[in-house]
Amino acid sequence: MNTSLRLLVMISLIIISGILINAVSKNDKTTEENPDPIEKNTSELYEIKALKLPAYMDFSGESVPLDDADIRERVDRELLVNTYWQSNGLLFFKRANKYFPIIEPILAQHGVPDDFKYLALIESGLQNVTSPSGAKGFWQIMKETGRENGMEINTNVDERYDLKKSTKVACKYLLKSKERFGSWTLAAAAYNAGNRRISDKLSEQEVATYYDLLLTEETSRYLPRIVAVKEIISHPKKYGFSFDDDDLYKPIATYEVAVDTAITDITRFAKDFGMTYKEFKHINPWLRDPFLNNKSRKEYFIKIRK
Repeated sequence: MNTSLRLLVMISLIIISGILINAVSKNDKTTEENPDPIEKNTSELYEIKALKLPAYMDFSGESVPLDDADIRERVDRELLVNTYWQSNGLLFFKRANKYFPIIEPILAQHGVPDDFKYLALIESGLQNVTSPSGAKGFWQIMKETGRENGMEINTNVDERYDLKKSTKVACKYLLKSKERFGSWTLAAAAYNAGNRRISDKLSEQEVATYYDLLLTEETSRYLPRIVAVKEIISHPKKYGFSFDDDDLYKPIATYEVAVDTAITDITRFAKDFGMTYKEFKHINPWLRDPFLNNKSRKEYFIKIRK
């Protein structure tokens, strides 16, 4: 190979080496500055952010021991679930605006802390639902509990679906539990698990508080969920919920009429008051049939839309 050819080959190798070194250098720089070059698969504005727990949380004036790692994790879980389940959270706000004004004065009248309205919220989502065990209504009252507290429960009338009456029954139960355990937190836990079960667990495990008990998954989540929902509902903007007043559901204005006879045709009865059957049943869900038997001539108070 002559001298000119050797020189040309050497120059070519130097140029190629320079290109390769430059490419590697650029790649290293990209890696350092942008360790995750993968294109985002969501909106650039979408972000799932870890939540900071408040320094202090309480239920009915009784503090939540957030310095306990297990309790802290449980509350954190419920804050995350209820913050990022956005559709359900918004429905909580909407329904709370409609039904809390009915629940709050009844709690106050019976001396039950206002925080218990959040118990009703997590029990049913403020809907007249039925649980797998047969509990019904906003407060998820069992048939036996309802009857023990004077509720009429049969195929024609089920007063567990009457929000005012069921709130009063829930208050009676909670007051008895508070008297028994000396703690509103334990009273709330007993609403979920039953007084006897909570009493037995406290005795078996030789502890005095709900937060020291090892309970079923459902009851272990119960109070953390209540305090998490209370925190979110109390501070909507802090948890990313944005709405106007007209986005919220409004209470329905009604008045009551006393009836002490049978109603053979609720459709006709509703029409006489300017309502459809559907409207009537929505505000009187405790009437389970399209008629009212009332063989005993009991006095019922029926809501009529204003």
